[in-house]
Amino acid sequence: MAFSSPFAAEPPHRHGQPERCGVLLVNLGTPESPTAPAVRRYLAQFLSDPRVVELPRALWLPILHGIILRTRPAKSAAKYASIWLPEGSPLAVWTARQATLLQGYLGERGTRVVVRHAMRYGQPSIARELDELKRAGCTRILVLPMYPQYSGTTTASVMDDVHRWGLTQRTLPELRWVRQHHDEPAYIEALAQRVLETWQREGRGDHLLLSFHGVPERTLQLGDPYHCQCLKTARLLAERLTLPADRFSVSFQSRFGRAKWLEPSTEATLHALAKRGVKHLQVFCPGFPADCLETLEEIALEGRQEFLSRGGQRYDHIPCLNDHPAWIRALVEITQRHLQGWPVGDADQPRPAELEAQRQRALAAGAKQ
Repeated sequence: MAFSSPFAAEPPHRHGQPERCGVLLVNLGTPESPTAPAVRRYLAQFLSDPRVVELPRALWLPILHGIILRTRPAKSAAKYASIWLPEGSPLAVWTARQATLLQGYLGERGTRVVVRHAMRYGQPSIARELDELKRAGCTRILVLPMYPQYSGTTTASVMDDVHRWGLTQRTLPELRWVRQHHDEPAYIEALAQRVLETWQREGRGDHLLLSFHGVPERTLQLGDPYHCQCLKTARLLAERLTLPADRFSVSFQSRFGRAKWLEPSTEATLHALAKRGVKHLQVFCPGFPADCLETLEEIALEGRQEFLSRGGQRYDHIPCLNDHPAWIRALVEITQRHLQGWPVGDADQPRPAELEAQRQRALAAGAKQ
């Protein structure tokens, strides 16, 4: 009777092979094209994740496949088309660039690692990129979810997928992951630099709205720290910008479904600020390291229309961190700290003579057995 292994086939282990370290940046994901079929595939994967929609599967899946995936993809595809770049999805373009720049900045500091990027939903998948890091000889991998504020709906879902991949591997790499970086000084400074540059270029508005991605209020009641971490990020940023409490607000966007979500909502806040007499509003999304549908369409386009239609006179959308040098430096600091103790410098790498000595010792030991 033939035996079928549940594990992936791997190349034979080679004695004396130098060990390498890898870093995997993981963002949420994006459709592969701004078309209804591509959006449907993406939403099917995204909204099937029990971390994202915490409803009984027997109740939720018929709604998802019977209603949502039949009606929403065409509308969402039109929104994606309005912000699509010649190179592809903005989220994919910026995330790939962040990984490339992180590799370069780390190399300049003498940190020798292999950096790749993946998407939790869509392509490139986490499993594929972890496979690539293993093929590159990485025996230690740091997973860096691109979510500054921890949530079970995002960060934990990334680690779920990493662990699912691990179930298929015979030889597992040593794994570490970055849980959060919502209050990292370098991250706060990068946010501040983005805002300050806008003020220098566009002038300082009457009010700064900090809009974070929303999650159901139930997640807060069940112990998710996301809401508190968003508020801390906003407080630290306001302190760095020396903004008084009446010159900035925090809101939550991207509501979905009928459940009660974190408040105040961004839409309601835009209306309230216009009614209060704010004429020049600037909106920034600190929780999004890269511009995407939620920032470029929901905030930059829809938000502008909402505010101006309610009496506002000027509306500035402040771009996300994207490839800002201060943000890449922040990623370098976060990455280097979490790599501590791993062989990532030139001094940590065995020299050719050392490798040959290791190989000869391994061969001699094998001959004696």
